Amino acid sequence: MPKPIELALTDSQRHELERIVSTDQHPYMRERASALIKIASGHSGQEVAINIGLKRRNEDTIYEWVHKYLSRGVLGLVAESGRGRKPAYSARHATAEAARDELMLVVHGTPRQYGVELTRWTLDALRKVCDYLEVQTRGGMSQLLKRLGISYKRARDYVHSPDTHYLDKLKSIQACLEYARTTQGREVLVFQDELTFYRQPTLACAYELCGHTQALAYRSWSANSSQRISAVLDPLDGSVVFLRRSHFDVTGLIKFYQLVCAKYPDASLIHIVQDNWPMHFHPDVRAAFLPQTFSYALSVPRHWSKEPTAKAKFLSLPIRLELLPTYSSWTNPIEKLWRLLKQDVLHVHRLADEWKELCARVDQYLSQFVNGSTDLLRYVGLSGTKNIYSHALGLAK
Repeated sequence: MPKPIELALTDSQRHELERIVSTDQHPYMRERASALIKIASGHSGQEVAINIGLKRRNEDTIYEWVHKYLSRGVLGLVAESGRGRKPAYSARHATAEAARDELMLVVHGTPRQYGVELTRWTLDALRKVCDYLEVQTRGGMSQLLKRLGISYKRARDYVHSPDTHYLDKLKSIQACLEYARTTQGREVLVFQDELTFYRQPTLACAYELCGHTQALAYRSWSANSSQRISAVLDPLDGSVVFLRRSHFDVTGLIKFYQLVCAKYPDASLIHIVQDNWPMHFHPDVRAAFLPQTFSYALSVPRHWSKEPTAKAKFLSLPIRLELLPTYSSWTNPIEKLWRLLKQDVLHVHRLADEWKELCARVDQYLSQFVNGSTDLLRYVGLSGTKNIYSHALGLAK
């Protein structure tokens, strides 16, 4: 047991320690200053060790603080660099980052790659495969993962375009957009897509009382009727051109494209960026445009004729089709317009028995964007950016 120690404080020293107790941002400094004041007031080291704070201290620790204060003053109370719990990740990792990087290489693989017959990693499986960590229990593995910033999360759906020309197509669209910005309306680029919506409300979150009670999506006894919308979004001003029909065949698509051309009467060329739905490339649809050339193979049914039919209309519409990569809906900003429409109109709606009214509200909602909208541009991520595919192409915004 250490010998009892006395501490005599001058008025200025006591005031300094009291200031630390009252105002210092570090809890350990407040604790140590408080302990010194109590020692100076005649309390023993044992009493102070028991009553100093929420955590009981060893008596030797209290006397160590006193000795450091006597030798160095307040600076003796400051924790030295390098003190505290060491990150014992493993013998071969000097830093947490190195340990995390190697562990994530394992986590991003499948357990079967390492001889473990599981589809997902468990704490025991990670302990077994990463034996170099020398973790003995599940709890120890859980704590180590937490310290490394690795947590157990719910997965999300993920798919990446299988298109081998993914980057080339994005570069082409980006180049067309940059050129269109410089032509003062002589050339235009718009993003196009279709959406099908239904009579029955779609399920989504809504407010309701806490507990087991859930918000209700009121359905109709009628058949689940549907309507289809085709629309384009201008990435420069946020204007929208749309057409709603029961379905889109060759006639419907050509009518829609004529609406788009009417929106831009002064444009000599309109680049329409769209996905790879085969109907977009039907010979009768393409016959209505200026001659088209494609750098990439089109995905169309084999039984389709390569030449327009006798019913085809040769309208010479100033349209050039720009292809998005296959299975890459995230590259089309107009998809976020559909998300906005669903959130504001279609999710948990109360019009399942008022089908015509629901269709009218969809038209009314989209009509607000006919003349452009800065709010819509901001929502879809096109406000204040020139490089819409900056992340994929490594470009500065």
